[in-house]
Parts: sequence; C-alpha cells; structure tokens
Amino acid sequence: MVDYSKMPHNKILCIDMKSFYASCSAVMLGLDPLECYLAVVGNVERQGSVVLAASPRLKKEFGVKTGSRLFEIPDDPRIQLVEPKMATYLRISTEITRVFHRYVPKEAIHTYSVDESFIQVDGVIDLWGDPMTIAKKIRDDLKREFQLPCAIGIGPNMLMAKLCLDLEAKKHGIAEWTYDDVPKKLWNVSPLREMWGIGRRVEKTLNSMGIFTVGQLARYDLKALEKKFGIMGNQLYYHAWGVDLSDIGAPIMEGQISFGKSQILLRDYKEEHEIKAVILEMCEEVARRARNHKKAGRTISFGLGYSQDEFGGGFYRSRTVEQPTNVTMDLYRVCLDLFNEFYEGKTVRKISVSLGNIVDDNQMQLSLFDLNGWKKHELGYAVDRIRSRFGSGALLRAVSYTEAGTARHRATLVGGHKM
Repeated sequence: MVDYSKMPHNKILCIDMKSFYASCSAVMLGLDPLECYLAVVGNVERQGSVVLAASPRLKKEFGVKTGSRLFEIPDDPRIQLVEPKMATYLRISTEITRVFHRYVPKEAIHTYSVDESFIQVDGVIDLWGDPMTIAKKIRDDLKREFQLPCAIGIGPNMLMAKLCLDLEAKKHGIAEWTYDDVPKKLWNVSPLREMWGIGRRVEKTLNSMGIFTVGQLARYDLKALEKKFGIMGNQLYYHAWGVDLSDIGAPIMEGQISFGKSQILLRDYKEEHEIKAVILEMCEEVARRARNHKKAGRTISFGLGYSQDEFGGGFYRSRTVEQPTNVTMDLYRVCLDLFNEFYEGKTVRKISVSLGNIVDDNQMQLSLFDLNGWKKHELGYAVDRIRSRFGSGALLRAVSYTEAGTARHRATLVGGHKM
C-alpha cells in the first residue's frame, strides 16, 4: 500500500492541443478542425508518405491516424490532403505558450512537446479560481483566439495529470483525477500499452509475467519487478499507484532519458556503403542532441527496418560501453558492430539510433588506450557551436554529399518536414 498523505498534492494541468498539425491547417483553410476531414501528409506526391496528423473526424470515421500511409487514405472527395507547414506550427505553439503566461509564471510551465504542456497552478488559485475553472478559462482563450480545440487533464502530479488527459480528458474535454481515482479509473486499464510509459515491448514482458492490467501491476511483488526491469521496475510499480515525485519541468520517468533518432528513408537502400553513410549521419545527430544537453550515455541502441518488398521485419539491438560517451564515432563503431552482427543483407527502409543510460557530461575519464579521447570530445562541441551559429548545414561530413546522404535535405526542413 502507498501512503498518499506523504505524496505530492499539487494542482497540475496537462494541456493537449487536439490533432495539432491538422487543426492548425484546417483553421488556415477556414475549416472547422472538429468537423472537417483533413490529413497532413509529409509529401502528397509520394504514395508511401506518412500521415503526420489527421483531424478527429477523419480518425473516427475513416480510421486514418498518425503513421498511416497516403495510399491507405480512402479516395473520398470530402477528404483534404495538405503538406505540413512546420515553421507555422511552431510559431502557433509559441503563441499558445504566451496564453499560459497570462495565468502562471514561466517557472510553472513545462513545454512537453509542440502540442502538449504542463502548468502548475497551485500558486494562482486565489487569483483565478480552482484548477477546473482555470482549465476552462485556458480552453476558452485558445478556442476564441486560435479556433483550436484542446483537452486538459488535471492531477496532483505530472504523471496523474498526463494519465487523466490520455484516459479521460481526451474523450470529455476536461477531467480531474485525485489519488482516490487510482483504483477505479487507472487499475482497470488494459491492454497495458494504453498507460503512458508502457510500450509494446514492456507490455509483452509484463504479459509473460501474468500481468495484464494496471491493477495487477500495482499488486505485483516490487522486488520481482526490480529484479526483472531494474530501476524501471520500481517506476512501473509506483506509476501503477499514480505516484510521481518529479518536479514541474522534470522528465516524468526520471533516469530514463535517452536521445534517439528514427528515420524512414525516402527510398529503399540496398548497398551496404549507402546504409552505413546514413547510420553515420544519424549517429552525428544523436551525439549532437546529447551534447546540447551536456549529457553522455553508455548504452547505444541500433535498429534496421526492412522494406515491404522484403516482407518487413528487421532488428533492434543494444550494447553497453564501459565509458559514457557523446562522441559521434564512438556511437558509429558500436552501430557498425551491431550492423555487421545482425544485418541480413535485405533492403533497408528505416534506421534507428539511440543513446541511453544517460549521465551528466561534466567529467571525462582519460584512457591510456585513447590519448586523443579528450580532443575528440571537445571537437564535437566545437562543431556544434559552428552549426548553432551558421545553421545545421554549415558543416557536414563528406558522406552527406554522396547520393546516399540525407543530412543536406533534412537541413532544409523543420522538425523533419517542410517549412
């Protein structure tokens, strides 16, 4: 049992802009975001292009959702297809954050993603009213000023606010959960992947342990979960009880930060040297993201997804190194080892690279076997400073100028898509 009297009892709102990209595009076309049939597609000229967002009605009536392919969208005259305007979406997201500033100071706002934010309202209740009243005011402001719909979950911590949003508020608009709601509203959730923080792989492992609902997870032996999953087992257990000790702005799953990149290639890649060129570019990007946060990691994960012509499939494997790193070539060497070990010679359409087991990059242990280690470490930061000042395409590796390279094209995009 958990003693909730010792847990945080904050008032936190988790605000999600419904089908944000699709809703913004609908408003720009003079359409009602909740009534139109609209899909934002990466490239309307490519049948294999990915759907980045679909309006709520398109999702409900046609089953089109984020991740669907263009060729899967029915040929219906009511459906409108548009390409993304990422720079515009980002500007609108910034303006939405300005609305939150009317109600709380900037320290009480955490922008979780371009379309989702947390705000803590404990200190402004006397000024604006209870959390439900504040949520309604924010929803009305966004509707009046941007014509954009939103859903808001309210909880005593960030996790509960997020769960309330995903499991209830997205259906009803605004909802509030307390710790008393955990047994009746959270524990019945099944399949497990419907709970934030549990993906298909973790769900499959939990199922193999006889755990199929969040309630079963909450009543499972904690030591057994920790033995199976390590620190993540502890988090899974307490999250099933609705417990989250993170401060506003901190990651909900403290200690589980990773930096990763997954890329669906614009064409099939069949030659090994071409595949390796893209792997190197992606290692460069993942390492840069880690350095931007002054972090390094010990676990490098690498995966390939094969083309539909090969009937799909692929692999995803991880390897842990002795010393934490954020050096591009360190990541690349590990990825190449995994590539050489698991690649089956098939046509590749998707590549994934991530860096986990994260620590602060505030010290570096020198090695007698790598006398240039410090120089390589500092070189990465020097390259980052040049790119930050002159643009991501200002300094690229030679492989990016080959036919296989993708970095030059991606440097012209915002969020991986057209501006």
